[in-house]
Order: sequence, then structure tokens, then C-alpha cells
Amino acid sequence: MSGESHIYRTKLCNEIRPADIGQEVRLAGWVHNIRDLGGITFFELRDNYGISQLLIQPESPAAKVAEGIRKEFCITVSGTVQSRGEDNFNPELPTGEVDLVVTEIEILGAAEPLPFSVFPDTDVSEELRLKFRYLDLRRQALHENILLRIKIISAFRNKMVSLGFNEMTTPILTSSSPEGARDFIVPSRMHPGKFYALPQAPQQFKQLLMVAGFDRYFQIAPCFRDEDARADRSPGEFYQLDIEMSFATQDEIFSTVEDVMNDVFCQFVPEDTVTDIPFPRIPYREAMLKYGSDKPDLRNPLFIQDVSDVFEKSEFRAFAGKPVRVIKVADVLERPRSFFDRADTGVKEKGGAGASWILVEKSGEIKGPLAKFLNEEQTATLLERTGAKPGDGVFFYSSQDLYQLADIMGFLREYLGTELGLIEKGEFKFCWITDFPMYERDMRTGKIDFSHNPFSMPQGGMEALESMDPLDILAYQYDLVCNGVELSSGAIRNHRPDIMYRAFEIAGYSNEEVDKNFGGMIRAFKVGAPPHGGIAPGIDRIVMLIADQKNLRQVIAFPMSQTGQDLMMGAPSEVTDEQLRELHIELNLPAPKDEVSNG
Repeated sequence: MSGESHIYRTKLCNEIRPADIGQEVRLAGWVHNIRDLGGITFFELRDNYGISQLLIQPESPAAKVAEGIRKEFCITVSGTVQSRGEDNFNPELPTGEVDLVVTEIEILGAAEPLPFSVFPDTDVSEELRLKFRYLDLRRQALHENILLRIKIISAFRNKMVSLGFNEMTTPILTSSSPEGARDFIVPSRMHPGKFYALPQAPQQFKQLLMVAGFDRYFQIAPCFRDEDARADRSPGEFYQLDIEMSFATQDEIFSTVEDVMNDVFCQFVPEDTVTDIPFPRIPYREAMLKYGSDKPDLRNPLFIQDVSDVFEKSEFRAFAGKPVRVIKVADVLERPRSFFDRADTGVKEKGGAGASWILVEKSGEIKGPLAKFLNEEQTATLLERTGAKPGDGVFFYSSQDLYQLADIMGFLREYLGTELGLIEKGEFKFCWITDFPMYERDMRTGKIDFSHNPFSMPQGGMEALESMDPLDILAYQYDLVCNGVELSSGAIRNHRPDIMYRAFEIAGYSNEEVDKNFGGMIRAFKVGAPPHGGIAPGIDRIVMLIADQKNLRQVIAFPMSQTGQDLMMGAPSEVTDEQLRELHIELNLPAPKDEVSNG
């Protein structure tokens, strides 16, 4: 900071040092803390950059003004820098060797009584914090999270530019899409009865930029989806590092993204271990079988095994002729009953019948709720197959519903890994999930539908669509996963109209429906489209991982509540009758709940 004539400050609150002793300095910021030592008063002054300690002596002209100041007053002060004395140094602060002896104070912004304390931090409801988010953002931990977010975004931007990508923006007002999540729609005043939609992602626009010949595109893109909140999903809006590349293979996209992610994570968590390039690649079906999830946490060393063949001719009805999966865990023989009960409860909460297990005693005999149903041959085969030794345990589940089976085994893997302290600390383990099925069967209607992104190129192209069972066709789709968090989905795009029409036909869409819903992109592909593909890692989730936070609201400056409300600004809110008339809209609101229940 420079400029001695500045009316508010000549230095920042993290800048005064022993080299400044004897100099006149002006600082500005918020009163972080006050300590009155019976005449001499110490203020800690905080700004965006750090904290300085102010000393106000009783004979100072500033003492009278200081009497009326409370925490979080915004002030500017002038004074002389002096040493604290070696016995009073504070090594935790960069400014901890000096004080500013204040000669003048000016109150720039008085603070009324606060709804909660900024320092020390107090335990108050999230609703109150969100209502007064501007005050909440002054808290050190949250403030540092937002500054970290800014630096991470800047690092991504610099890295992408260095790799030859063009930063471009795409429209915020666009058309509604029938695919994907629920849109936020915006009524048009100039076109009565018609609506814009806020983009769920710049998907079609970035593909059109490839058709337009821009070759390499990126954007820190805002995306809008009318979804329920989760710990790793913010309702309303989120941001992603949107990437698209022309004339690129899946391997080239992987290589580019690995370079970007490895570089940025190593920059911001240098003390931790980040997966070396190239990241492991795990086919979707293998991930579901081995980890029970398409976003596996590879810090967890446990894995799932298929032992269906062991029970193929079993007399145990619960397993006979059904898929059976197991997880072997070491040293659980002496675990308390509550350890097993929590596993059982968790499985039941997932809709299962409960967990089953066997334990290997020191003698080599087995015990547990499943032990009496296993004959000698099955027991010997299971112990050999899983490598279970005395003291170990084997957890089981069986179901004809493979989705439920994977979900429950995934839960058990996560529960056991966490409960037994097996999750490696100080690790960021990336992987690619590849080879997603192009189609799936709707269990309710029996209809063939797209599994994920309908605009992906099927592996094998037109030949696969014409000759293979749709449920056997794989797509050039991939997810980027880190520590059990899905950071992104991406794909090599289907850039050929003939293949796209056929792909949609298999899912029950006519050519006319494709033209109506995706006409802009189809028309573009008919004028010479390059092969292209991309991905869009989520900024919010990346910052959440690097900042070691469990909730996205801790890394977003102005997040919505779990119910999708902006409690600070009062959104969503009602609009006036005049605004509705201009938009040619009449409200048809649901009856209040009490009227419905009484009606």
C-alpha cells in the first residue's frame, strides 16, 4: 500500500513491520476485538488482508472517541508504529512484533448491536448466518474460503489460457430443453406466452462454438438448475470450468484435464499427495461391481467381490441363485455389537433387509448371523476367495436388483472404511469412470432410454446402433471423480446428424421431435461439424475439496438456503400485479395446506 496522503489508509492491516517503527501510519478496517486493561485500550483492527494491533493510551486525543466504539465498527486510525517488546510478540500474526500507537480515530461506519458475533465465532443457526451473510463473510474461516475460491478460479483461468484455450461467454437467456434437470424459466414481455430458460449448462452453445471453428473453448460458466439442495449441490446456480475441444480424442481430453487438475491441486495443497498423471481409468460396470458406486473414493482400500457362484446351488434361500457380493475387512472380531448394529441399520435405511456377516475366530471357526447357513465347502471357498484370516470379518448382501445391490454394498464399503479409520488422510485420489452404457431400460415402463448424456457418441458409431442390443452399447462418456466426489461429466460428442437421429430413434424420439427440440444444433451439424468433446468440472466442488469443507455453502459467497431461498435478499419474492399484467401472466396458486386438508 502506498500514498501517504490517502485519507483512509497508507498501509494495509497486514503490512506494518519492525522496519516501520517510528513512522506515521494510517490504517482502516473493522474493529475485530477490544481489550481494556484499565486505562490502556487495545483494539485489533481487521481488513481483507490481516490484523494489526492498536494501542490507545488514556492521554491520547483518540481515547474519548474510542470509548464509544464497539466490535465491527468501521474506522480509520492514524498513529506511530512502535515495538511491542520481545516479551509481547505474537508469532501467529505477521504484524505481531509491533503496535500502532493511535493519535486519531475517525468512525467511518458505526455498527448497531450485531445479530451474532464475528469474533469469537459463535454457534448460531445457518438461517441467521445466511440472512446476514455480509456479516457472516467477515468471519475469518469463511472469508478465507472465498479468497481461496478467487485464487483457484484465477489459477484455472491462467492454466487454460497457457494451454491455448479461448475464454468465451455464452448466453444466459436461452430456450428450455426437454432433457436434463428442471429449468428455471423467464417470461418474455415482448413475446406474450413465451419463455426463456436459464441455461442448465452451456452445452449446446459450446458445441456450436466448435462448429464455428474456435477449436478450444473454456469458460467459468454459471449454470442454473431447479434442483433440491444437497451438501455437494447448491440449489439454483453453480459454476463450472466449462471446456470443449475440436478434433480431440477421449485420450487427449483426459490428458488436458489431468494436466489442469494436477497442476492446480498441487499448487493449492502442496503438503498433500495428488494422483500422478495419468489418472486411473475404471470402466463403469467395474466401478459398480468393485466399489458399489460410479464415484468411488479410492482412499478407501476396501473393495467388493462377487461370490454368486459360491451360492449358486445353496440351500440358503436368501442367496440361492441370486447375485451375492461381499466385503472382507480385517481385525473386526473384537468390535462391539453396536458396530455391527449400525451397519445393519444403514442397510435397512437403504431399503434392504439388513446386513449379514461372518467373523473368523482365532481357531479358524466362523460365527455370526450367517454362519449357520454356510456349509464347510462354502466356508472354505469364501475364506480362500476373500483372504479372510482369524480376526477378520466378511460382510454380505444379496439381491436380484443390481442397482439396490450396488447401492447397499457401496454404503457398507463407505461405512466400514470410515468406521475403521481406513480412509487415507492428506490424499487427493483422482480417477476416470469410463464406458458408461449408452442406454438403460426404465424399470417402470420397460422403455429404452438414454442412461446419461443423449448427445454422446456411441462407441462403434452407426454400426453399433444398427447391429447391437441397445443395452450393450457403450458411449464415449466419462466422469472425473476425486475422493468420492463427482467433479464432472463429459463426453465425446455425437457430431453426425445421421448417428444422432438413429440414437434418438432407439430411445423413442422421431426425427421431427429431434428437429423441434434440438434444431439449432442439428442444423449446425449439417454444415460440416468437426469431431469434438469436452467436460465441465464443478468449481464449487473443487473449492470444497481443497478447502476441506463438507458443505458447498462454506465456499460460496452468497448461497441459497437448503430450501432454495435467498434469505438475505428475500428471494424468491412476489411481484406486483402491474408486472404480471405486462408479462400477460395470471397466477393459479395452490390452495393453502389447511384449506386442502379441510376440503
